[in-house]
Amino acid sequence: MALEKVNDKNQQTAASSQKPQSLIEFVQKLLIIYWRSLVLLFVGIYLPLQIFGLLALEVQQKEGSFPWDLPILVTIHSLAQPQLDVFATILTKLGSFWTLLPIVSIIALILLLQRRWRSLTYLLITTAGSAIINRTAKEFWHRVRPHLWDSVAPEFDYSFPSGHAMTSMTLIAILVVLTWGSTWRWLVLILGGLFILAIGWTRLYLGVHFPSDIIAGWMVAIAWAIGVNLIIKPDSGSANIISEKPVSETKLLSEEQEFFNS
Repeated sequence: MALEKVNDKNQQTAASSQKPQSLIEFVQKLLIIYWRSLVLLFVGIYLPLQIFGLLALEVQQKEGSFPWDLPILVTIHSLAQPQLDVFATILTKLGSFWTLLPIVSIIALILLLQRRWRSLTYLLITTAGSAIINRTAKEFWHRVRPHLWDSVAPEFDYSFPSGHAMTSMTLIAILVVLTWGSTWRWLVLILGGLFILAIGWTRLYLGVHFPSDIIAGWMVAIAWAIGVNLIIKPDSGSANIISEKPVSETKLLSEEQEFFNS
C-alpha cells in the first residue's frame, strides 16, 4: 500500500509538471533559474558598455577632454617628485601588453599541461580580443594624448582608450574567472584591484592619458572579458586552475553537443 501511494504521488507530480503553464509562471521559473546570469549581463556588460559609449561619443563630438580630465591630471602632477617619477616609470611597464604577455603565456602553458581546453580557449580569446579591440578603437577615435608637461615616459600613439588600463583589467578579469571556484578569488580580487588602480595612476601621473581614457579602457575590458565568459563558460562545473579539473574542460557541454548533433 505504501509503495502504491508513493507511485500515485509521483504520477500526480509528473502530471502536474506537464500541465500548460501560464506566461507569468513560465517567466517566474526562467527568472529563478537565470537571475544570476541576467544580473551579470546587466552589471558586467550593459553598464560598462553604456559608460564606454557615452565617453566615446563625447570624445568623438568634442574632440577634446572632459571638464574633469585636466583638473585631475593637474592635481596628480602637483605631487610629482623625482622618486615618484622613477617609481611610476618602472611600475607602468607592468601594465604593458608586452610585459604581461609572458605572464599570460605561463598561465596558458599551465592550462595546456592540465588539459583545461575550455579555460585555455577563454584565456586566448579574451587576451587576443582585448588587444585587437584596443588597437582598433585607438585608430578609430584618433584622440591625441595630453601634453601638459614633458613626460618622463612619453607615448606617441593615440590615447583613447588606454591600452595599459585595458591590458591590466583584462588580465585580472581572466584570473578572477579562472580562480572563481576557489578561495583564491578573494586574494585575486583584492590584489588585482590594487594592481589595476596602480597602473591607472601611473598613466595619469606620467601625463600620457586623460582620466576618461583610463575609465574607457576599464569598461570595455570588463565587458569583453565577461561577454567571452558567458559564451565559452570556463567556470562551468567550478573550473579553475586550483581545483580538480571538471569533465566540461575537455568535453562539449550538453547544449553544445546538441548543436553539433543537429
